[in-house]
Amino acid sequence: MANVKYVFVSGGTISGIGKGITSASLALLLKSAGYRVVPIKFEGYLNIDAGTINPIEHGDAFLCEDGTEADIDIGTYEKFLNEDMGKENFVTMGQIYKTIIDKERRFEYNGEDVEAVHICEEIITRIKKVGEKNNAEIVLIELGGTAGEYWNVFYYEAARLLTFRNPGDVIHIHVSYVPTPNHLGEPKTKPTQLSVRTLNSLGIQPNFIIARSEKLLDIRRRERLALFCNMHPDHIISNPDVKTVYEIPQIFHEQELEIKVLKVLGLKSKKSDLTAWNKMVNRIFESKKKQITIAIVGKYFGTGDYQLRDSYAGLFDAIDHASWQESVDVKTVWIHAEEIEKKGPEIIGNPDGIIVPIGWGERGSEGMILSANYAREKMIPYLGLCYGMQLAVVSFARNVLGWKDANTTENDANSKHPVVHIIPEQQRLIEKRAYGGTMRLGTWDAIVKKGSQAYEIYKLHGAMKDAKIGLTSERHRHRYEFNGKYRDDLEAKGLIVSAISTVEGLVEIIELDKKIHPFYIGTQGHPEYKSRPLSPHPLFLAFIQACKK
Repeated sequence: MANVKYVFVSGGTISGIGKGITSASLALLLKSAGYRVVPIKFEGYLNIDAGTINPIEHGDAFLCEDGTEADIDIGTYEKFLNEDMGKENFVTMGQIYKTIIDKERRFEYNGEDVEAVHICEEIITRIKKVGEKNNAEIVLIELGGTAGEYWNVFYYEAARLLTFRNPGDVIHIHVSYVPTPNHLGEPKTKPTQLSVRTLNSLGIQPNFIIARSEKLLDIRRRERLALFCNMHPDHIISNPDVKTVYEIPQIFHEQELEIKVLKVLGLKSKKSDLTAWNKMVNRIFESKKKQITIAIVGKYFGTGDYQLRDSYAGLFDAIDHASWQESVDVKTVWIHAEEIEKKGPEIIGNPDGIIVPIGWGERGSEGMILSANYAREKMIPYLGLCYGMQLAVVSFARNVLGWKDANTTENDANSKHPVVHIIPEQQRLIEKRAYGGTMRLGTWDAIVKKGSQAYEIYKLHGAMKDAKIGLTSERHRHRYEFNGKYRDDLEAKGLIVSAISTVEGLVEIIELDKKIHPFYIGTQGHPEYKSRPLSPHPLFLAFIQACKK
C-alpha cells in the first residue's frame, strides 16, 4: 500500500472563521476525486468529550452513532461526506492526558520519565490509527483553536514531528482572516502575515493559505500574502462570505484546490465530480414556492447581549435540509422559553410550526410546556425533540387529563404524577456524580406502530431498517424517559404511543391522531443529528410539509 498522506488544517487570527467547513469541503473534494479520505478533529480543552459543556459556551454538542458527544465540526464532516463519524474522529487534550496518565499508572512506559514528547507521540498515534481503521489514503487533521494559543502547542509540535518524519507525505493548510475595516475600505493582510509568522515559529511552513474575507481576494492581496508568507500566489485560496456554507466546495473547486493539494502530495490529480452536490446547492437558490415561519422555543439562545445560533446548530441544519428539498423558504423565530413564562404563550403568535428542542433542567421548562399546549390547542404543527417530547407529555397530562401537578422528576421530584422520570440505571449514575458520557447515548432501535403517522413517515421515505416489522433507529442523548406507569391513562385520552425501543421497552415516539391535530409528534431521539443536505430526515420533511399546509 502507498504511503498515507496527511493534511493538517490550522487556524489563525481568530477562532470560528471556518476551519471545520474548510476541512469538510476539502475532504468532500478529495473524496469526489476518488480518494479514500478520513477527517479527525483535535480540540484543546481538557474535557474528555463535549457532553458536559454548556451549549452556550461551545455550541451544540454533536451526537454520533456510537454515542460520542463531539464538537459540531464532526457533524459538518458527516453532512459533507455523507458518512458516519465516531470516537476515532474526535480527540480532546483531556483524552490525550488521560490516556498517558493511565498508561503510566499501568507501567506501560517501563519506568521512563513521562515527558511532553509522549503527548506528541500519543497525538501522532491517534492520527495514524484513524487512517488505518478507515483504510484511508488521506487523513485530514483539523487542529482546534488558533496557532499561538498555549494549550495547542503540543498539537503543532506533533504536526511538526510528523512532517519531519514523513517528507513529501504531509502538507499544511492555514485558515486565516483577512478583514476589511469599514474606515479603510480595503482588505488588510497583516493579521494573516502575523499568524503565519507564529506558525513559522512553531517550525511549520504552510503550503496553502485559505483566506477568509468578506469578498473574493483580488490579485494584489494574493500577491502580498504570497510575498510575506513565502508562498506562491496560486496557493492563496480565497474563501469569501457566502449565503450557505454548502457553496464552499464549489468555490474551492473553481480555484482547483483539490488538484493543487494532490499535486503537492504527489498524488494523481483528478477533478472532483460534484454533480449531486451542485444539484443540491441549486435547490437552495432556486425560487421557492412558499414561505413559512417556524417558532423555536429554546433556552440556550443568549450569550451576553448576543444571540447564538450554534447552540442549536444541528436543528437549524435539519430545518434547512428539509426546506430546500420541499422548495420552501423558512423563517425561524427564536423565542426564549423564560419570556413565555413571563408573558404567556400568546407571544408565540401564529407561526406555521413550533419546535421545542433539546434541553435540561427546570429553567424555561414551564415556557416549553405552555408552548406544547399552545401548539395543540391552536392546531399548529408541533415537533418535540427529546426534552420537547417529554414536556409535550407533561403538557398533555396537565391539560387533557387534568393532572395539574404532572411533571418530569428532573424538575419536580415530588410530583404526584411523574409522567416523565429518570431511567433507573441513570439514577445510580447521578448518585455517583458520574455525569460525563453516561447518558443513554448513541443509536437505539425501536419498533414503530403500524397505522401511526410516524410509521407512514418512515415508510414513505424508505427510512426503516426493516420495513416488515417497522424497525427504525435514531440517536439518543438523555437520562429521563416517558413513565410507562401512566401510559394507559394517557392513551385513553388520545395520546398515541407510536414507537417502543426494542431492548428496554421505552417509549420513543408520541403523537396525536391526524383526525385530532394536523401534526403533533414528539420523539425521544435526535433526528436532527442524522439529517444531511443530500438526505434530509423524514420527520423534518413531514414537519415542513405539515407547516406548508
